[in-house]
Amino acid sequence: MNLVRRYLLHNGLSLGFGLIFLLALIGQAIAGHADFNNRLAAESAPQISFTDYVTSSDFAVDVAENWQSEYLQFFLYILLTIWLIQLGSPESKHPREVGLESDEQQSLGRHAGPSSPHWARVGGWRTVLFSWSLSLTMFGLFLFSWFAQSVAGHSSYNSEQLGQLEDPVGYGEYVASADFWNRTLQNWQSEFLAIGSMAVFSVYLRQRGSPESKPVGAAHATTEKTG
Repeated sequence: MNLVRRYLLHNGLSLGFGLIFLLALIGQAIAGHADFNNRLAAESAPQISFTDYVTSSDFAVDVAENWQSEYLQFFLYILLTIWLIQLGSPESKHPREVGLESDEQQSLGRHAGPSSPHWARVGGWRTVLFSWSLSLTMFGLFLFSWFAQSVAGHSSYNSEQLGQLEDPVGYGEYVASADFWNRTLQNWQSEFLAIGSMAVFSVYLRQRGSPESKPVGAAHATTEKTG
């Protein structure tokens, strides 16, 4: 097997989702541009080019508000599954493993193996940081995309205010506004519903061959066993 085929095989999931992401983003840009120009036409306003649209605050806020909700979802999911369980779900740990687990269970320090990451073996602050690196990264990406959404939303909102001959608002006023929180919470609630439904459905339903599902013949009460 040559190097290219091996790389594609070993990274198929990330590459596949990356391609789907790009196609969806391009589709959103095309549809959003058409919809935006339709609204401009209804107001007898001049239409804008595709380039102007994808570099506008209107497009940026639509993209960023979805990104921040996704990263928030995974940040909370990573943390909550440390202490909360769903008996029978492959998305959950077994009840006896609730909590941060011991160094031996986590292969840390003197319990690390020869192939363990260096920061898992050295101890001290580096091991602590590495132990929390996934949730910290997700939280950082959430904060970044949330801030991007707030800045783009503020700009878009003030553009609408000026178009309606009303005074623009300050950044702090916008972040406390109903418009901002309506955009934010409608994304949050959908993400929390989806991931909570997945945890429950996976107790009783199966998908043969998927690591997100238990083996088809596993008992409903079987927890933390993927198929």
